[in-house]
Amino acid sequence: MPRTDAALHRRCLAILNRLSLPDPFSAEKFCHQLAAQRGRPVHLHPLPKQAARAGACGLWLETAAGDHIFYEQRTVRPHQEHIILHEIGHMLLTHHTSDPAVAGPAALVPDLDPGLIHRLLARTNYTTRQEREAETLASVIRVSAADPGGRSPRNAVERLQAAFGMDGTHAR
Repeated sequence: MPRTDAALHRRCLAILNRLSLPDPFSAEKFCHQLAAQRGRPVHLHPLPKQAARAGACGLWLETAAGDHIFYEQRTVRPHQEHIILHEIGHMLLTHHTSDPAVAGPAALVPDLDPGLIHRLLARTNYTTRQEREAETLASVIRVSAADPGGRSPRNAVERLQAAFGMDGTHAR
């Protein structure tokens, strides 16, 4: 596992190089392409109220039949997409443990039989190594998706606009 920011960034770029990003980018299109690439479905769902009450803003649930990503629906679209990319980061980085501060599967997704769950990760903070790794990969994907032609933004404002899917006309 990477121990430095530079090593983590290199690892994330290596993962990114194996992915196909849709142009124009959307989380839904990316999940569709990722499902085809991985040979298993990726389903997007609004975050259950119980999970939000437990402190999660995103959640990845792996079952034998596919991957399920839950995201906070009461936030702006760019933030929703970032939550989805963060959970995809956990998938692609093959993270295995859930945050011990988060309630168990029955509290987060009470309508699902716990026996069906192979892996469950819920995001409540960024203090663990796995959370930082998933956040870094999400950011690398987002920035790459915002710059599909390889044109690097000229300044910090332009880089932020690209990362949040803005074309610059909204910043005025």
